[in-house]
Amino acid sequence: MGDDAIQRLFSRRIGGERFGLEERVYKFEKIKRAKREAKEKHPDMELLDFGVGEPDEVAPQMVIEALRVECAKPENRGYADNGIEELKVAVAEYMKTVYGVDGIDPHTEVIHSIGSKCALAMMPAGFIDQGDVTLMTTPGYPVMATHTEWYGGQVVNLPLLEENRFLPDFSTLDEQTLKRAKLLYLNYPNNPTGAGASREFFEEVVELARKYNIVVVHDAAYSALCYNGRPLSFLSVPGAKDVGVEIHSFSKAYNMTGWRLAFLVGSPRVIKAFAYVKDNFDSGQFIAIQKAGIYALKHPELTEKIKAKYRRRLRLMVSALCEAGFSARMPDGTFYLYVRAPRGTDTTEFATAEDASQYLIKEALISTVPWDDAGSFLRFSATFTAKDEKDEERVIEEMKKRLEALKLRF
Repeated sequence: MGDDAIQRLFSRRIGGERFGLEERVYKFEKIKRAKREAKEKHPDMELLDFGVGEPDEVAPQMVIEALRVECAKPENRGYADNGIEELKVAVAEYMKTVYGVDGIDPHTEVIHSIGSKCALAMMPAGFIDQGDVTLMTTPGYPVMATHTEWYGGQVVNLPLLEENRFLPDFSTLDEQTLKRAKLLYLNYPNNPTGAGASREFFEEVVELARKYNIVVVHDAAYSALCYNGRPLSFLSVPGAKDVGVEIHSFSKAYNMTGWRLAFLVGSPRVIKAFAYVKDNFDSGQFIAIQKAGIYALKHPELTEKIKAKYRRRLRLMVSALCEAGFSARMPDGTFYLYVRAPRGTDTTEFATAEDASQYLIKEALISTVPWDDAGSFLRFSATFTAKDEKDEERVIEEMKKRLEALKLRF
C-alpha cells in the first residue's frame, strides 16, 4: 500500500485526507523558531527563558531514593492496572491532611492516572456522545476539548476575563447549552492566569452542576502551589463529591513532571466510569513509581520547600516587571505571572500578544508565552533556570534591564 492510499485513510478527526499536507505553525513552535533565530543572531547573549511550563528542578532526593529502592523489587514488576491499594489509601489521607477533605473512600473514590493529561483525554470517552457539550474555560489546557470533538461533541468556551477575576461567568450560557452540557472543565489555581477560586465560586459550581446534571472535572494540578493560606479543594465544598472529581498531579507539587503520575478523587460513579475507560487504554503506571508517589504524599512538607522557592522568585519578578511598565501582581497560585501585553514601542505596534512575545524574543532574548484567547496577555514563568538565589536575582535584574531598554508602551 502506497503513501497515497494511506493518505486517504486518515480519520476526519485528525484532518482526513488533508492530514499532514497543510502546515500549521502553532504558537509554541513559533516560539521555538524565534528562540533559534535570536540565538543565531546574538550567539553571545544569554536567552532568558520565562516560557517554561514545568519545574526547573528534579524531584526531591528522598522521592528519587524511594523509586530506586522500589524499582529493584521483583513484586513491583507486573501490571498495575487501575492502581495499587496503598496509593489509594495514601491519597485519602493526603486529601484529609493537606486539604481538610475527610471521608474519602480509597476503594471507590480514588484512582490513579498516568499523568493528568491522560485523565483529561480519557474523560470524554465515558460521557460524551454525538452532540453533547463540554464547557471549557479559556485560555487553558485544551486536551479535554480536543477529545470531546473527536467523539462528536461540541466545545463551548467560557472566557476568563480580568474584570471577572479570571473566573467563568456562567450567566453567559443559554438554557439550551446548559441542558446539553455533560462536562465542565475547571482549573484552579489557573494556568495561565494564576487566579485562584473561592469557596463561594465552587459553591456556585456545585449548584449549577446539580441543576443541569453536569459532571465537574476540576484540574487541580497547581492546587498545592497556593500563596494565600491553606490550599482549597473543590471537594471541600458540600455536595462537590456528588457532582464531580478533582485531578491532582505529582508534577507540580513534587517536581515529578516526567514521572507521569496523577490521581482522580471524587464521585464514585465518575471514578467507576473512568476506571472502565482507563482499563481499555492502559495497564497502569509502573508500581515502583506509584510507591515513590506514596512516599511523596506522606511528606507534603516537600511541597512547602518547592512553593517557597516559587514565592520568592515570583515576588522578585512582580517588582521587576512593574518597574519595567507592566501591571503585575502576585498570583493566587501556580508559578506563573499573567500580565497584559504591551501595545508596542516607540517604533513598533503589536496587534496581538503573540506579536509582543515574538518581539521580546528576537529583540531582547526574553522568552514568554502569549495568550490572545481572552485579551492579549503574556505569561512569565518562575521556572527559569538559575544556579542559586543570587543567580535568580541576577537573571531577574537582567530581564528588567532589557525590558526597560525596549521602551515598551502599554
